[in-house]
Amino acid sequence: MKVLITGGAGFMGSFVVKGLLKEGFEIIVIDKLDYSGDIKRLEHVLNEIEFYRLDLLDYEKLRKLILEKKPSIVIHLASYTHVDRSIMFPRETIENNIIGTLNLLEAIKDISISKFVHVSTDEVYGEIFEGSFMENSVLSPSSPYASSKASSDLVVKSYYRTYKIPSIILRPTNNYGPFQYPEKLIPLTILKAVNNQKIPIYGNGKQRRTWLYVEDFVDALKLILKNGNIGEIYNISSDEEYENLEVVKKILNYLKKPFELIEFVSDRPGHDFRYSLNYEKIKSLGFIPKYKLDNGLKITIEWYLENIQWLREKYDFVNNFVSSLLRNYNKLS
Repeated sequence: MKVLITGGAGFMGSFVVKGLLKEGFEIIVIDKLDYSGDIKRLEHVLNEIEFYRLDLLDYEKLRKLILEKKPSIVIHLASYTHVDRSIMFPRETIENNIIGTLNLLEAIKDISISKFVHVSTDEVYGEIFEGSFMENSVLSPSSPYASSKASSDLVVKSYYRTYKIPSIILRPTNNYGPFQYPEKLIPLTILKAVNNQKIPIYGNGKQRRTWLYVEDFVDALKLILKNGNIGEIYNISSDEEYENLEVVKKILNYLKKPFELIEFVSDRPGHDFRYSLNYEKIKSLGFIPKYKLDNGLKITIEWYLENIQWLREKYDFVNNFVSSLLRNYNKLS
């Protein structure tokens, strides 16, 4: 079966590509290879897939490719996912995430597919202080990134209702693992710690997140492809909820680095305190996360230490961005 994956050279996308290859799917990847996309994530499987460098905002090229390839399944992962970057560049984020999704839906209207899987985020719900969000909870996004994903979800739902696009929406919690771009908390902490640099922590670091190892996400996606119901939304999560500060300290302990590297900085504007998803719906299909955070972190840290050059190649770009970000947040505080 032919599967088209957008954002397949991204962090989560590359794991999806490799996971579905093992299941015998024929894989077509679209990725525009911008700052966080990296063909190196796919270098060991490039001879097993079709890869096209293509921007979803280029509708004519996208439509031509889809009409030519006629995939049976489309998995939409291409997205700008960094909250801080969306605060700095809201127009770019919103255009990329919403119009890109719209173009993809328009392009597949004229072909027959069995499933369109749209990968969203837990951030569309906003923050929750107690309990957990259900799939039918009200959407209340806080950042330009979260609002762009919530908007994309609604576009997908409308195309299911109006044009009968056989859609499923997935809302995963924070993914982590090898090859994640070092603007995110875990790889950024590892990068800074290895370089013995200060690790910026927003506010008091008490913000709570649930963590899902990326291969658990891939297992959930495989389950959805097999047993997921068209028109449904599925939260994908784990029971691994921690304060951001706790996660940073776990990494420093593993690397035998002092907690003095932690530097508390001005909090991010509109920073959600806690995300939490009820994921009983996908559990009923048989999903059970395999990785505890301690085990997943060990695998992740060891991978980065063995591939430290990849991290260092990203260093200047990420470090300059983080410095610029903190200067802006200081002005807003």
